[in-house]
Amino acid sequence: MSEVHSTFRLRPGDIAPEFQLPEPDGTIHTLAQLKGEKGTLVIFACNHCPYVIHLAGAVGLMAEQVASKGIKTVAIMSNDVENYPDDHPELMGAFAARYGWSFPYLYDENQEVAKAWSAACTPDFFLLDAAGKLFYAGQFDETRPKIGGEVTGADMRNAIDLLIAGNEPPEDPFPSSGCNIKWKHGNEPSYFG
Repeated sequence: MSEVHSTFRLRPGDIAPEFQLPEPDGTIHTLAQLKGEKGTLVIFACNHCPYVIHLAGAVGLMAEQVASKGIKTVAIMSNDVENYPDDHPELMGAFAARYGWSFPYLYDENQEVAKAWSAACTPDFFLLDAAGKLFYAGQFDETRPKIGGEVTGADMRNAIDLLIAGNEPPEDPFPSSGCNIKWKHGNEPSYFG
């Protein structure tokens, strides 16, 4: 398992790209529909990645807690499911239920949303402000599957607190870390590798 760090192409203040994606049951969501009153947390995730699994329960809990503060959460799965069948949409609902994800978990079949957002790894976190501008892109916390430790979401919780308080975003955040997004052959973006 090699660790990949997200490469930031979206910068704080940039308007996040709109999307229109389905849940596995076919329900379509747009970013505009999913925006929270105070902000929106967008997570590029998948079912099989040890980094996602390591954080998944804490992500579900945090999403539930910050929803009452006006922050909505959405996850997007962009991996190549032909070569990584554990990430298949038919398994996404069960994964979300297992970890208490009460937020939408969407399928980016053609990987265009991941490219538009310059997502690089799973998990990759993007916190938007109420206007849909990027406020924070970085790690959930400092724990990793092999290192262990209590998963607190300290970095993300700090960023959310700063956003809600109307303060500036964290300076020089540590990048998201995880497994690279599993691009379909020939579909690798220019920023990959």
